[in-house]
Amino acid sequence: MSNDKYVSPLSERYASKEMQYIFSPDMKFKTWRKLWIALAETEQELGLKDAEGNPRITAEQIDQLKAHAEDINYDVAKAREKEVRHDVMSHVYAYGVQCPDAAGIIHLGATSCYVGDNTDVIIMREALKLVRKKLINVISKLAEFAMKYKDLPTLAFTHFQPAQPTTVGKRATLWLQELLLDLSDIDYQISQQKLLGSKGTTGTQASFLELFNGDHETVKKIDGKIAEKMGFDACYPVSGQTYSRKVDARVLNVLSGIAMSAHKFSNDIRLLQHLKEIEEPFEKNQIGSSAMAYKRNPMRSERIASLADYVMTDALNPAIVASTQWFERTLDDSANKRLSVPEGFLAIDGILDLYLNVVDGLVVYDKVIEQHFMKEIPFMATENIMMDAVKKGGNRQELHEKIRTYSMQAGEQVKVHGRENNLVELIAADPAFSMSEEEIRALLKPINFVGRAPQQTEEFIGECVQPILDANKDILGAVAEINV
Repeated sequence: MSNDKYVSPLSERYASKEMQYIFSPDMKFKTWRKLWIALAETEQELGLKDAEGNPRITAEQIDQLKAHAEDINYDVAKAREKEVRHDVMSHVYAYGVQCPDAAGIIHLGATSCYVGDNTDVIIMREALKLVRKKLINVISKLAEFAMKYKDLPTLAFTHFQPAQPTTVGKRATLWLQELLLDLSDIDYQISQQKLLGSKGTTGTQASFLELFNGDHETVKKIDGKIAEKMGFDACYPVSGQTYSRKVDARVLNVLSGIAMSAHKFSNDIRLLQHLKEIEEPFEKNQIGSSAMAYKRNPMRSERIASLADYVMTDALNPAIVASTQWFERTLDDSANKRLSVPEGFLAIDGILDLYLNVVDGLVVYDKVIEQHFMKEIPFMATENIMMDAVKKGGNRQELHEKIRTYSMQAGEQVKVHGRENNLVELIAADPAFSMSEEEIRALLKPINFVGRAPQQTEEFIGECVQPILDANKDILGAVAEINV
C-alpha cells in the first residue's frame, strides 16, 4: 500500500471485502459488459436489420462478446480515456478491440446512462442484499442474547433515572424491534428496485424507433427483455435520460434508518458499560487508553455511533441531488453519487460488522446488576408494602404519607451521607405498618417487579423474530471480522 496519498478509512478500516468488491471498478465494468450483451441479444431477438434487410446482429458477434465479458483489458480502456475523456466510450472501444467482429454493435442505440444508471441500480440491489444478510445475522445474535437473559431483572430507566424494573432480555427486544423495522424497509426497497432500461438521451427511445424503422410495438419490448436478462422484474415505465434520483434517496434513507437503530444500541451499551452492568468485548491485549492503563473504553460502540452519524448525514446528499435536477437531466448528480452512495453502503457495512461483533461478545455482570437493583428496590416496592399493610388494617392515606416521609429520609442517607438505603428499616420500625423487616424483605425479590417482561420477550422472539430466522437459515452463521 502506498503511504503518500489519501486512502479512505471506509476501505482500510471499516468495510468488508465483500462490500468493497460490490462497489469496485471490476464489478462496475463487468456489469457494463453484461448490459451490452443483454442489449445486443435483445436487438437480435427483436429482429433488428441493416439497410439491406439482413440481420444486423449475428449469433457469432454475441458469442464473441460473451467470450470477453470477464477479461477486461483495463490498460486499453485507460489509454483511450486519456484521449477521449469519456469513460463509457473508452470501454466501448476497449471491448471492441477484444471483439473486432462485434465492435460495431456494442452500445448500439444506447446512451451512456444505459450502462451507467442500470449498473448503479444493479450494484445498489446487490449491496442491499449484503446489508440484509448482515442485518439478519445481527438480529439472530441479539435474539439469542434476549432469550438468554429474559429472566434477569434489571433497573429500567426513564430519563436515565431508575424506573420500574424490566429484564436484560426485554431491553434487548427494544433493540431488536427497531432492526425488524429496518429489515421491513430493506425488503421493500429490494422488491421495488427497477432498471432504467434503454430509453435514449431524453427518455423517448427515439434512437431505437429509428433503428426499428418506426415500429413502436417492437421498441416497447426492449426494456422488458433487458430487465429479464439482468434478473429484474421491470424497468421504470418513464424516465428522462436517467432514472429518478429519488431512487438513491430512498435507498440511503433505509441505510440511515439502520444507522439510527445501531446508534441507539451503541448509546445504551456505552451507558451500561459506565454502570459496569454490561460490557462490549475487550480483547486480552487491547489497550483502552494510552494514559490510563486500567481503562476499558467502549471503543467499538463508540465507532458504531461515529459511523452512524456519518450515514445519517450522508442520506442528505441524494435528497439534495434529487430535488435540484433540471428537466430530463443535468450532470451535477454525478460526482455526488460517486461519493455518497458507495460510502453510505461501506459505512453501514462496517456498522453491522461492529454490531454483530459487539452483540456476540457482550459480557453481563449479573451481580452488579443485582446490586444496583437492590439499592433502588425499596423505593419501588413501597406500593406493594403499603398494600400489604392496608390488608392488615392500616389507613392508606396515613401510610402513604409515612412512606413519602421515610423515602425522603432514606434518599438523604444515600445521596447526602453516602450510606446504604435504610427505607426498609424505617418502615419496619413503624408499628403503623404491622410488618417485620423479614416480611418486608420477602417482598423485595427482583423477579416480582418485572411485570410480563420475561413473557413478552418469549412471545416477541417466538412470534416476530423466529419466523424471520427460520425463513433465512441459509444466510445465518456469519462472523464479523473487525480490523481495528
